[in-house]
Amino acid sequence: MDYRVESLSAEQTRAWGKELGRHLRGGDVVALSGDLGAGKTAFAQGVGEMLGVTGPMTSPTFTFLHEYIGQVQGTGTKVRLIHMDLYRLQHPEEVEVIGVEDAFVEDAICLIEWPEIAKDYLPEDRLDIEILGSGEMPREIILRAQDNDWEQRLKDMI
Repeated sequence: MDYRVESLSAEQTRAWGKELGRHLRGGDVVALSGDLGAGKTAFAQGVGEMLGVTGPMTSPTFTFLHEYIGQVQGTGTKVRLIHMDLYRLQHPEEVEVIGVEDAFVEDAICLIEWPEIAKDYLPEDRLDIEILGSGEMPREIILRAQDNDWEQRLKDMI
C-alpha cells in the first residue's frame, strides 16, 4: 500500500526522514528514488539524525557507500547505518561486484539512493520511498510497504 506525505522544504523532508528513523531497526532496507535534487540525501540525513549519527552525512556518489554508527530508537541497540548511492553504476552486474547485498544484514540499516539498477538484488521485504519534485517545488513523498510488517510500521508513523 502507498502512503503519501508532502514536504514544502528540505527541512520538512529531513523531518520525514527523522520520523522514519524512529521506526527503523536492524536488517531494514530502504530504497530511495527521485530525480536529482529531489531530497533523497536530506531524507537520509534525517534518518541518520534520529539514529544518533554524529558528523556530517553526505551523499556517497563517488564512493558508493558511507557507513555510520547509530542506535535503534527505543532499544538503544547499536546499528550500522549504510548509506549507498548507486547513481554512477552502469550495469546491474556492478551491484554484485561492489557487494551491495553484503549490507543486507541484521546489524545494519541500509539506505539506497538510485536503487533502480539493483532491483533484482534488493530484498523483497524492503521499504520503497519515491520523492517527487525538485528545485523550489513542494515534494510528494510516497512510501510503499512491501510486506505486512512495513505496512504496520507506516500506519504507526503516519
